[in-house]
Order: sequence, then structure tokens, then C-alpha cells
Amino acid sequence: MTDLLAIGAFAHLARLSPKALRLYDEMDLLPPARVDPDTGHRWYSPDQLGRARRVVQLRRIGMPLPRIRTVLGLPAEAAAAEVRAYWDEREREWRAKRELAGFFLDQLAGKETPMYGVSVREVPARTLLTTSEHLTADRIGAFAAPLFAFFGGPAVPRPEGSAGRPFLRYHGEIGEDSDGLVEFCCPIDPEGGEIALPEMTRSTDEAGREAYVTVQKANMLTALGAESLHRWLTDHDERADWKPRQIFLCDPGQADLDDPVFELAVRLR
Repeated sequence: MTDLLAIGAFAHLARLSPKALRLYDEMDLLPPARVDPDTGHRWYSPDQLGRARRVVQLRRIGMPLPRIRTVLGLPAEAAAAEVRAYWDEREREWRAKRELAGFFLDQLAGKETPMYGVSVREVPARTLLTTSEHLTADRIGAFAAPLFAFFGGPAVPRPEGSAGRPFLRYHGEIGEDSDGLVEFCCPIDPEGGEIALPEMTRSTDEAGREAYVTVQKANMLTALGAESLHRWLTDHDERADWKPRQIFLCDPGQADLDDPVFELAVRLR
């Protein structure tokens, strides 16, 4: 054990705190080389300093610890691609926040802000399969992605055209720190055969009108879509059931920045 470093010495060399090292051990991100079975003291190898420094560097760019664990388990080329993908996501988030800040500053200054064009369409009565969870904003992707992958494919018989697109319906305000009910809805063709999915609820979506905007990938994290709908409703003296529907047109991960990725819609009363 003469070549091993006590947790305090290793923390000093790695520029980490012992508290952080204990957390990284619990997450299996940076486990010690040895734990004394009698005292529980942690001992680290000097060879672990390189991994510790990579953790520090990735934390400094804001990468969550579970994603760091994934990156450090990849070959160099794949790890580099994952870091690039993460940073691209961060830059999109900051662009969206900058646009949103500009929107509020324009409002305070009394300036007119460009809005999305709003369209209206008739929606037929449909049968829906639904499932829902209370989620924070950062958990929506993990909830929705596998559902869209399955229900957007050929395994589920759906109405033709836009009426057959699966969508998310938001029943409340959702943020990073507050959750809300998110409902996944898939229109189905009731004549297309029985779908054995006991965890899904079958419901009816009545016919009616909906107002919607189309949002490009570059703007998908901004609030301008919702603000455009709010302003249109006011300007046209329309009322809506404010449970916005997010209707995806393609996989955002495969889209270019200028590609339309979803429609944001509200049902008109």
C-alpha cells in the first residue's frame, strides 16, 4: 500500500475535495484503488490522477456526472464525439436563453417582437392511446423518445396525415426544478386491429379546431412559440384550452438547425 495515496493527498493532487471523491466513489465514477475493510479509509493510486483530472475538466463545462461516467467509459474517438455533442446541446440552450432574454428586454422597452405565423386547422375525432408521468424538463426526452420511436413506426395503425402524428400534451408548467404532468398521445385507427398495450389508456379526442405554429430546431428551446400563440389568441379574440400539444415532425437529433422539428398547437374553444 506504500504506493497508494490517502484520500486527502489524492484530493489535493487532483484539485478535488474529499467530499467530491466520496460522491464519485458512490457513483462508480472514480472508485478508490483500495478501501480499508476495518476503517473504511479510501486509498487511491497515482495512476488514477488522469481520470480524476478528466472528471474535473468535464465538470467545469457543466457536464452531469452520469454523462461523464459514460464518456470516460468510451474509446477516445467516441468520447470526443460525445463531448462535442454535449457542447452543441449547451450552445443551443444558451442561444435559446439569449433569445428569450432579448424577447423580455424588447417587451420592457415597448418594442415589437417578431412572432411565428399562426395557422388554424380542423382536427377530426380520434381514438388515442395515452400514458402520462409527472416530469421535470430534463426528463421529458427519456420519457418521450422510446414512445415516439415505437408509436411513430409501422407497428401501430394510425390515421393518415397530420391527424395520425403522435404528440405530447402538457397539463401544467414544467421547468428544471418543478415537474408537471406530461401526457404522450398516439392517435390510432380503431379498425386497424387490436393493440395489446395494457399500460396505455384508450380515450377519445373530440373533433375541433386547433391553432398551431411550426418551430425550427434552432428555436425549439425558446418560448416564442407559446408567446406567438398567446398573442394570436388575444389579437383574434379566440379562447383556447391551454394544454399545449407538441407534435413532432422529425427526430430533432437528426435534423439541421433550419429544419422544422415540431408544431406547437392548442385546441380552440
